[in-house]
Order: sequence, then C-alpha cells, then structure tokens
Amino acid sequence: MKIFEPTRLCVRNFPVAAAPLENKLREQANHLAIEPYQRPARSIAHAVAAHLHWLPVSTTGERFERAVAIMERLRAPGGCPWDREQTFDSIKPYTLEETYEVLEAIDNRDWEELPGELGDLLLQVLFYAEMAKEQGSFSIDDVLDRLSRKLVDRHPHVFGDAKADTSAEVKRNWEALKVEERNKRLQETASPAEDAPGKAGASTQSILAGISTSMPALLEAHKLSSRAAQVGFDWPNIESLFDKLVEETHELRDHLREFPAPGPRPEGRGVAGSGRQNVPEGLRMRLEEEVGDLFFVLVNIARYLSLDPESSLRKTNRKFRRRFQWMEQRLQESGRTPESASMDELESLWQQAKLQEKQG
Repeated sequence: MKIFEPTRLCVRNFPVAAAPLENKLREQANHLAIEPYQRPARSIAHAVAAHLHWLPVSTTGERFERAVAIMERLRAPGGCPWDREQTFDSIKPYTLEETYEVLEAIDNRDWEELPGELGDLLLQVLFYAEMAKEQGSFSIDDVLDRLSRKLVDRHPHVFGDAKADTSAEVKRNWEALKVEERNKRLQETASPAEDAPGKAGASTQSILAGISTSMPALLEAHKLSSRAAQVGFDWPNIESLFDKLVEETHELRDHLREFPAPGPRPEGRGVAGSGRQNVPEGLRMRLEEEVGDLFFVLVNIARYLSLDPESSLRKTNRKFRRRFQWMEQRLQESGRTPESASMDELESLWQQAKLQEKQG
C-alpha cells in the first residue's frame, strides 16, 4: 500500500500537504507499507530523516509533530552521536543558558531573534521528553496533557463557574488553587499511619515545598517570600521594609567594626584577588550573612512594587555594561586604557556616559 497520495501525506491523523517530492523519498516512504492515518510521524522520520524538513506543513499541530519526530530521529540508532550521548544532567546547563538568551532577547526587544531563542528553549523540552520516553518515564504527550489540564484547572473563571474580573482576583484564585494542589499531593503521598491525629512526627508538607534551590538566588528569595506571604507572614507595608533595610544596614556596619585595619577597601588593580584582605573566617561568614539579609530585604521591596528583582538587576547590569564600554571607547580614541586613567578621570567619564544616555 502506498502512503503517498498525489497531493496529500497523512501523518498521525494530521493531513500534511505534500508538494511533489523526489523519487527516492517517495520510494522510501512507500516501501514502509504503512496504513495511512495510523503510523506516527516519528516512523517517517526514521525512514526519510534527510528529507523531513521538506515535508510541507500547514498547521501548528503538524509543525509540532515534525519537531518531535526530528528529535526522536536524532536520538535514534544512526542519529546524531552528540544528541545520543546526552543525559538529563548534561542537558541542564543548556536549559539555563537558553532561558537567559530568551530573557536577553526580550530585554533587547529583539523580536527578530526571539522566535529562534524560544525555539531553542522548546528544544530543551523536546529533549527531556524524548529521553524520558526512552526510559519509560513519560512522553511529550504526558507533558502536553498535564499542561493543558493545569491551564484549565487554574482558570476556573474562564473554563468554569468562578468569577474573577481583575488580575488581582485571578492571582488570588491561582494561589489558592496551588495551595489546594499541594495539599492534595500531600494526602496522596502520605500513608494513613503518618497522618494519624496526634501522632508524633506526622507528615506535614511545608508551604515552601516545591521551590527549587537550584534557581538563581534572587528568584528563589522572591518565591520564598511570596509563598510565606500567602499565610500572612509578611511586612505590613513598604515603609516597614525600608525600616528593615536600615536595620540590616546598621547590623552590617556593626560587624565592620571588627574588620582588620585599615578597614574594607576595593581589591587593587591587576590580577583579580591580588589585593584581597586577610579577614578572619568567622567574620567573613557573618558579613556574608548580613549582606545576604540586605539582598533579601531588597528582593521584598521589589515584590511589594510588583517588580521582578532578577530582571531589575539584569537591566542594571546592562546599563553598567553600556556606560563602561562607552568610557572604554572614549579612552581608546586617545590611545589609552582604563588602567592608565586616574579615578577622577574615570568618574568624569562615567558622568558623561550617564549624560549621553539621558540626551539620547
């Protein structure tokens, strides 16, 4: 039986419009003797991978099927050696890298580059799903089913009878639903004996459960404080947060009294760390803790203002990069480098760079 009709190729219940393909491709597909509308797209990927990207598609579903089929072919015997060697752990760094590249494209408002970066991020999902399918854990179908179910369950104001006229009401409903989901998971995983009333050591899931310790520290702090605020553990207003910021600043300054003479100073120019002072380990740990407390308060100030602290700091990093590189260019024009300039000159150039941005 031939899989190709004159103008249609049917793949997994999706009709794929097919332009005339070269004879070799037609012969390979026909040789499979597959029943139309029954053989998955990935089977065609195994047979004609070299020509897979030629298959014309017209719907989003067809495009997704093609991407899944390509990913499976790369991992299959005879596929790409590098792709076949990858594991969940080896792919993790790429996932983080691709995520940040998406954020950078958004920050730069680079709408031409963003589709490619989002595609790279989607590739990570397809990679994980394919590896999971190979080991029998789950498949991309399970990923999509859980996503769809979650979107419907957490939007009862759209798909159910709940009412939410503002984004604030939606967020409150969303958080309440997440609490219900966590409690349900706890009930499903805990044994009856563990949950017996009054039993010492009874299983109780923390409100903070599920917040990854692997995410960037600013994002983790934001999520931890947001989750705690759901049960009322929060500052009453933003002024109290500024009071806390002053308090933490004073505590840091108190510890600095123990700092070895002549006191804290920036590392010297040259090799990084060459000017580092010898600070007792105990004091260094206390200073690290106090600086961390300052960061945590600042994260909560951002949360109160409905700002993303990670994005805020990233934008400041970009601003610093732009201004410093402008300084470097001005010095280079006169045949000099930042190392050869005095601090007063560098400060003057910095102020000029800020003025340039405001005027631009």
